[in-house]
Amino acid sequence: MSVVLSIENLSFGYSKEKMLFEDFSLTLKKGELKAIVGESGAGKSTLFELILHNLKPHQGKISVKRCSQVFQDPYSSFHPSYTLLNQIQDVANIEELDTYLALINLDASLLRKLPHELSGGQLQRASILRAMLMKPDVLLLDEPTSALDNVIQLEVMQSILKGLESMGVLLITHDNDLASWCADEIITIIR
Repeated sequence: MSVVLSIENLSFGYSKEKMLFEDFSLTLKKGELKAIVGESGAGKSTLFELILHNLKPHQGKISVKRCSQVFQDPYSSFHPSYTLLNQIQDVANIEELDTYLALINLDASLLRKLPHELSGGQLQRASILRAMLMKPDVLLLDEPTSALDNVIQLEVMQSILKGLESMGVLLITHDNDLASWCADEIITIIR
């Protein structure tokens, strides 16, 4: 399996006195799901910002192939005035739309609606649909199921696991049970 994300000896902090990462290393391969767990403020979301090159590390090297991300709050991920389909077409090829709709258990008619017309679970599945249609090598998931009930959470994670053969997944979660259930490896970040 090919490496899709490599972090070598990463050091980063918002101040020199308070480093979030010192000599942190991680490798993610296609087909793997790794979970990042830790308390609030430990640097989990900052790690994603570093991977996306929105922040520059003090030291170390990050090599990442094509990425897409799913955020915790699906309502902030979509513009309120455009249909979901329009927003998905803006960033992804929809040739395989029907395949992915079946994979994540989402009705195609919902894509013709505005974001506020869907439930949180439906909208989060649409967010995952968009991310998967972008054909990433690395899918970054930042607490993607924390606002969902247990049944929908399970459905959403099962959908993601079905797509693992084509990508590597890095999951941020506070939910240790979820991490234990789905992750190949759990990485705990301590503040």
